[in-house]
Amino acid sequence: LPFCLLADAAALAGPDPELAATMGFSGFGKKARTFDLEALFEQTRRTAVERSRKVLEAREREKEDQAEKEFRCLQSDSPASASSARGAPSTLTPRDAACSESEGSSTEELTGPSVQSQTSTRGQNEDTDDEEEDEEFIGPPLPPGFKDSDDDHDDDDMQDEDNNPVKKIPDSHEITLQHGTKTVSAMALDPSGARLVTGGYDYDVRFWDFAGMDASLQAFRSLQPCECHQIKSLQYSSTGDVILVVSGNSQAKVLDRDGFPVMECIKGDQYIVDMTNTKGHTAMLNSGCWHPKIKEEFLTCSNDGTVRTWDVNNEKKHKGVFKPRSAQGKRVIPTTCTYNRDGKLIAAGCQDGSIQIWDRNMSVHTKFHCRQAHAPGTDTSCLAFSYDGTALASRGGDDTLKIWDIRQFKKPLNSAERLPSFFPMTDCCFSPDDKILVTGTSVKRGGGSGKLFFFDRETFQKLYEIDVTNASVVRCLWHPKLNQIMVGTGNGLAKVYYDPVKSQRGAKLCVVKTKRKERQAETLTQDYIITPHALPMFREPRQRSTRKQLEKDRLDPLKSHKPEPPVAGPGRGGRVGTHGGTLSSYIVKNIALDKTDDSNPREAILRHAKEAEENPYWVAPAYAKTQPKTVFAEVEQEDDETDKPEWKKRKI
Repeated sequence: LPFCLLADAAALAGPDPELAATMGFSGFGKKARTFDLEALFEQTRRTAVERSRKVLEAREREKEDQAEKEFRCLQSDSPASASSARGAPSTLTPRDAACSESEGSSTEELTGPSVQSQTSTRGQNEDTDDEEEDEEFIGPPLPPGFKDSDDDHDDDDMQDEDNNPVKKIPDSHEITLQHGTKTVSAMALDPSGARLVTGGYDYDVRFWDFAGMDASLQAFRSLQPCECHQIKSLQYSSTGDVILVVSGNSQAKVLDRDGFPVMECIKGDQYIVDMTNTKGHTAMLNSGCWHPKIKEEFLTCSNDGTVRTWDVNNEKKHKGVFKPRSAQGKRVIPTTCTYNRDGKLIAAGCQDGSIQIWDRNMSVHTKFHCRQAHAPGTDTSCLAFSYDGTALASRGGDDTLKIWDIRQFKKPLNSAERLPSFFPMTDCCFSPDDKILVTGTSVKRGGGSGKLFFFDRETFQKLYEIDVTNASVVRCLWHPKLNQIMVGTGNGLAKVYYDPVKSQRGAKLCVVKTKRKERQAETLTQDYIITPHALPMFREPRQRSTRKQLEKDRLDPLKSHKPEPPVAGPGRGGRVGTHGGTLSSYIVKNIALDKTDDSNPREAILRHAKEAEENPYWVAPAYAKTQPKTVFAEVEQEDDETDKPEWKKRKI
């Protein structure tokens, strides 16, 4: 009804305004005024921009006029002052006279500092204005000398850090990641520093995501890519999309970021004498790394005495073979290998104590070599090139750390001794600014704590040390982007050292997140089915509190028992693996399950005599009429044999 009245009123107001006014509907005939807000805002913005432009132009014009006026006055003062000093009569042009008159009037009217001080102040203000315009600062001008004081403080801080490199070490905070109980023998960070991968002697590879972890510091994935082989080395490629896994077997593997296999190197023929003619490694791998520039190429070294390069896209055959040789031309085993920073050189540390370096494109002869780099018979555990590419650091199994100039490769630049190393993969690395060299030390069980040592690259003076834990320090890694130090220890820990101010992301992302509240297992209790219309005798009692029921079920050993998952593959942890699908394994399994005792055949036969007599089924009914009566020998009493001499007794 109201809508109809409005429509009628509008119709009345349209054609006959007098009738509409008489009936009281005169207001409905007027149209409402519409406003375009976007057009209003645009018009206002244009007006403000135009006004600001005019004001700025006026200010700039005033500054230019003022500067030109002062310049003319100073230019006219200089010849006048020179002539007055010489005693010559001064003749002023009309323009100079006007300037002098204006100066005289201004000096008479103004009281304060001289004109020179005013011009200097104006010059300072103009300089600050120019700096503000260049830096696009908004607000009042800064006082003179303010920025210079800040710059001085910054320069002092930078000089202090340069003079004291210990301040650059990010060790004020640390977090501990529990990899397992055995040695963390491999560790890798992707180039962006978002994910950490650890591998150990327990065959496990664990993936840690700093952005996805909370304060509980749990790995988001754990797997065994190489079954029952210890993990020797892990490394992300230069793009961070794949991971190289080097284990104790002869075949390296490449996984993607989530741990799924991408490729596996082929195994070589171990009956071929010349290792160049076989397609892959034939013995245990020792180390491996990615090419720093070519994302598809990686490098491995093995106990078969070869260093091989591979292509991810070709898993059927290696790309190149490098064979280190001793001074007598015999085969030696490489224990570690690496590329230099531009990927043009390949370096390998060998068991005879030598370090041999090849050109990547020439695999026959070495480009550089040092025969007595470390003690013969020891495992050189790590080679690391500096970021500038001129220095090479080597960590030897003879408890030394040496730094070399590859251009003068006969003797080391510096050397540090008494650094115990019990593991064939003890690390050394350079700091991101290339001024500090880092390595870890090994200790025996109960023999103290493993330490992380920091040496100055130029003087090899020990700058700093960190007590990590009461076990050996095996792996160390200083990430250049995060500015954080990762350490792998002999007791299954992976520690991350960082500084909240100097470090970026990484461990800082996960320590600020609170732990997620643990949820009780919901499978302990049966679901409550609500049946409101069921008869009372079939209706289930209503549960008052789920939490109390969960606590009761948790105390029940039967309900809270978690069944052991089935063992896939070979057995581990004291559990036997599942049997195979062959006939022999099936027979062996059934023989092992057969618990019958056939040591006494007479008892085994008579065990079924009573049942066969009472319920004859097979043989007895056929011979019921002709079957003779069975006669069994009676069991002799044991007392009879006790009276007999020893040599007459029956020997069982």
